[in-house]
Amino acid sequence: MSNIKAWKLISLFCLISLLMGCQSKEEQLQQTIQQSIAKAEIELNELGKALDNGSIRNATLLSEYARIIANEKPELSQVASVIAQDATQKGALYAGLTQRLTDIKSTYLIPPYEDSLQNLDLLRDAVKPTLFADALTDPINMLADMSGGSLARVGAISQQAEGVGEGNQLVGNPNYGNWQTNSNGISFWQWYGMYRILGDVFDRVEYGSWSKRRKYSYYSDYGRSRYSSPKQIKAQTAVETRTRQSYQRQGKQFSSPYASKKTGASGLSRSSYTPPKSRSSYSKGSGTVRNSNNRTSRGVSRGK
Repeated sequence: MSNIKAWKLISLFCLISLLMGCQSKEEQLQQTIQQSIAKAEIELNELGKALDNGSIRNATLLSEYARIIANEKPELSQVASVIAQDATQKGALYAGLTQRLTDIKSTYLIPPYEDSLQNLDLLRDAVKPTLFADALTDPINMLADMSGGSLARVGAISQQAEGVGEGNQLVGNPNYGNWQTNSNGISFWQWYGMYRILGDVFDRVEYGSWSKRRKYSYYSDYGRSRYSSPKQIKAQTAVETRTRQSYQRQGKQFSSPYASKKTGASGLSRSSYTPPKSRSSYSKGSGTVRNSNNRTSRGVSRGK
């Protein structure tokens, strides 16, 4: 009887192995994506809870900076309140992550699946509390610059050390606005929704001038790949290409805003300095599916 039972177990094992071997790479990728989506939903929810209970230090600091600005400069209280929304789930930064996950869930069954895996890894990096806290240094430093020096910048050199000109760290970040091109082919920054009020405080920003004189911001120098969707990156590339070609026709020199990192970053988490995982990890020719548990560690001119 024992020999019969042993053969039955061996036969069952062989059958299971055969069935697993019949699973196509496409099916394996879809399953991996589904698992990663489920984990991303949990992690995004945990980030929201961390914002709600005040366990993210930079979110607390952002709220405090907004309160101080409102007291010291009442005329800027409404602007400060809008910027401080990023300390909550109502802010553009968190909302952008939520929308990206929604977009991935609606398209993950459409090839190429490797792109969905890469986008999910970048998203899951972005929802890490340490990285999200680093991303909050941009709105924090925007308020710091608005304070006229009474509030210190965080994760960057001081406004005085960086040079003349008040920073505008949120320009170029597609969570807050986008570049609109007029009939003359010139692109200007347009704020979204509630952030339109910032246009009443800050000078209008022209892309070419901003690109040439851009100062440090966390988004542009460290967070762009993690805090942008593929569609947003594509739109940024299109504006850059269009402006470059326009400058070339005029015989003018064009400088890419992302050609090199600006000086000024300090005190960021180690994850911010770690490059995102290369897309080569999902090469179609590799014949393998990466383990879904593997995770990557992962002020601006005003146009004057």
